[in-house]
Amino acid sequence: MTNFLILISDEHRRDTMGCMGHPIVKTPNLDALAARGTVFENAYTPSPMCVPTRAAIATGDHVHKSGHWDSATPYNGEPRSWMRQLRDGGVPVTSIGKLHFRSGEDDNGFTEEILPMHVVGGVGWAVGLLRENPPSYDSAAELAADVGAGPSTYTDYDLAITDAAEVWLADPVRKEKPWAGFISLVSPHYPLTAPQEWYDMYDPAEMDLPYGRNSGERPDHPELANIRSFFDYGAHFDETKTREAKAAYYALTSFMDHCVGRILTALEDSGQLEDTVIVYVSDHGDMMGDMGFWTKQVMYEASAGVPMIAAGPGVAAGRRVKTGTSLLDLAATAREVTGVADDAASQALPGQSLRVIGNAADDPNRTVFSEYHDGGSKTGTFMVRWDRWKYVHYVGQPAQLFDLEADSREMRDLAGESGAEVHAALAEGLKRLHEICNPEEVNARAFADQKARIAELGGADACENAYVFNHTPTPSEQDKMREGSAL
Repeated sequence: MTNFLILISDEHRRDTMGCMGHPIVKTPNLDALAARGTVFENAYTPSPMCVPTRAAIATGDHVHKSGHWDSATPYNGEPRSWMRQLRDGGVPVTSIGKLHFRSGEDDNGFTEEILPMHVVGGVGWAVGLLRENPPSYDSAAELAADVGAGPSTYTDYDLAITDAAEVWLADPVRKEKPWAGFISLVSPHYPLTAPQEWYDMYDPAEMDLPYGRNSGERPDHPELANIRSFFDYGAHFDETKTREAKAAYYALTSFMDHCVGRILTALEDSGQLEDTVIVYVSDHGDMMGDMGFWTKQVMYEASAGVPMIAAGPGVAAGRRVKTGTSLLDLAATAREVTGVADDAASQALPGQSLRVIGNAADDPNRTVFSEYHDGGSKTGTFMVRWDRWKYVHYVGQPAQLFDLEADSREMRDLAGESGAEVHAALAEGLKRLHEICNPEEVNARAFADQKARIAELGGADACENAYVFNHTPTPSEQDKMREGSAL
């Protein structure tokens, strides 16, 4: 029998692992997982924002298909999740940790939810709905203010998740029938406050500085200016604070890696390691000051790219795969590994099993897609990646085009340049995008749905003043807020 275990972190950018060649960050447990498994080097998020991505992971479908556009439209049990399909097919599915769905009262598909983190008040971050006339985002200063060493509710929560995972894996009932698990840590998501033991592993003076940090190196693009203006995190970071933030982010990454190591040790101690397909991913990346951006929301590799490692039965050891992959592939992988048969609905989904992709020859022609319709944006953003090319489409605004083989840091936007190869790549990118969706139609539908959601929540003033936070409170914090009648 084969079990399926997803280990997912939050805000872990793809390049910050030893197995991806990072010269500073220490991730021994993820590196060991990569050595005994397969690394997918070109993996992407369906949307560079937590809530819409987690809805897309659950449904196995694009954001524009399910309509979970933003951080105030969380997954509510519909459309059917792969977890529910597995559970209804006789495979128990347990979550431990962050989900970022609407509520545990919905049928999200899990047999049980242990220590779940859902969105605040069943609503989430309503400010992000106000895209046409966005208010100032007063919480932006908190990112820099929280930088340093010390305890945080997030690292405490991760330790509780890890403890619960160890207990769950050790339970003898796990050996009675195949199971699936979704263990979800929050680190290295900000606050950029790391436990002292981990912070001490990194000297701020030795940290690498962001690239494209000088204003003259940044893209002159109206929509990216909107994002940078709304999330004006960069205004609060001088060089000293930037180095400290990098040290804290790397420390949180190593702390998360430690938690992953404990979970994998518990799996091995339970005697189930050789019977379990393990996939490690994150929901999106983090710009960490590159190109003048912090956190996510943009289509640059550091934000839209995600780490992805698979290991276990049927997964090749020591393999590196260049075929583009997506977090949407997790749903297909879950069904393929556990042997739950596809039906008409799941057959229509865009994902493919990572075991199948990993055991095939590299396919540079596969298209990977991402989209963004959340806070700070004034128009829909759509990204398609294939072969060496990345095409980014902004409705009503200029496109971007990058040759990732020649320009891995995306410092040279080719969209405005001449030449047959560039023109062909632009045409191919637009063609591939239209094979997935009509961006103008999707953009209009997103704004219409968000307008209705704003009205449902009581209007723009209510959205601006309700549930304002820099990062989602942990379950224990939300419990305290309920006790104080704040929710």
